Amino acid sequence: MRAVLGESIIGRAIKKGILEINCVQIRDYTDNKQRQVDDYPYGGGRGCVMMAQPLKACLDDILSKSPGYETRVVFMSPQGKTLTQGVAKRLARDYDRLVLVCGHYEGVDERFVEECVDEEISLGDFVLTGGEIAAMALADCVCRMIPGVLSNEECFTGESHWDGLLEYPQYTRPSVWEGRAVPEILRNGDHAATDRFRRKLSIMRTMDKRPDMFEKFIPATETDKLLSEEIQKERGPEDMKYDNRH
Repeated sequence: MRAVLGESIIGRAIKKGILEINCVQIRDYTDNKQRQVDDYPYGGGRGCVMMAQPLKACLDDILSKSPGYETRVVFMSPQGKTLTQGVAKRLARDYDRLVLVCGHYEGVDERFVEECVDEEISLGDFVLTGGEIAAMALADCVCRMIPGVLSNEECFTGESHWDGLLEYPQYTRPSVWEGRAVPEILRNGDHAATDRFRRKLSIMRTMDKRPDMFEKFIPATETDKLLSEEIQKERGPEDMKYDNRH
């Protein structure tokens, strides 16, 4: 985890002192001479379960070293609520520190979850060999919204999922590639027209690629309402629901 999160944008933010990310070895907190952190489950079954004692000892140590922070303890688990941009925005906004607990083996002693965990979060309806990948994804998603990590706020407020829509298509040089030209409106220097064009494409792209998202989308501005009406006239009411031809 440290190797991945210590590179690129997140790594530069850490070096500037904007963020602090620590990875903790649970084995350092076990009271077992063999540094054992897992054991067979009561009632039988395959695999082993992570023990409550080393997890709780580790958490207590983390909390004692930096009191006064608004902290949220998150257990990365396939049984948790699905990670969304909204969940990440809430975590970035409401808390000074996140403690991410990575499950492993056949899971974690339920008593630790009941006693110490504030919420469970999942990447989706699938299972990984451990919670480290999920924790890295959540950490990256939250950290990039911390002021100063990206060059400015628009780097994340204009992206997919921020306001219930997917991001508009992006283009770069050359202006014509393999016979495909960049839309003229993006090359004429009219910023107002560009903004309108991109917003319209965001709405259309969400309709086409994520009809489930579009069903929940409520136009918040007069421009969004006008663009939605414009698209409806161009496509017709049936194509407004979902059109996979675009």
